[in-house]
Amino acid sequence: MSDTAYKLDSAGIMALLPHRYPFLLIDAVTECTPGKSITAIKNVTINEPYFQGHFPGRPVMPGVLIIEALAQAGGVLSYMTHKERDPGLVYYLASVENARFRRPVTPGDTLELRAVVKTVRRGVWFYDCEARVGPAVAVTAGIVCAPGAAR
Repeated sequence: MSDTAYKLDSAGIMALLPHRYPFLLIDAVTECTPGKSITAIKNVTINEPYFQGHFPGRPVMPGVLIIEALAQAGGVLSYMTHKERDPGLVYYLASVENARFRRPVTPGDTLELRAVVKTVRRGVWFYDCEARVGPAVAVTAGIVCAPGAAR
């Protein structure tokens, strides 16, 4: 583990995560301190495919996708911490605890995603996570990511 902070663009994120459009839900990593924390962003645009039905006339980013974006940020942090990992290793969302949805996220928002390592046990990562729009907290949750083999 290192105290060096890293930044990643979309190409760097795609080199680590198996997700691709439309399910890659982070656009950039603005800061990552391996073994400690990560801050990433998701630029929310009206062009997102889920806005056609959630909800017409009042588009709101689905809460489960915000949780997934937080888990993807956690996955990037796990990969950045263990760069020597098996290339076939994938981190899966294993659990969501105490999720709280405090404000809607709508087109035009820049969602700041933050995950802080709470603990790591037997390769399973426990994160305290928060999603913000500007100074306003949108979502808080405890997220657990567990390693598994890609299929």
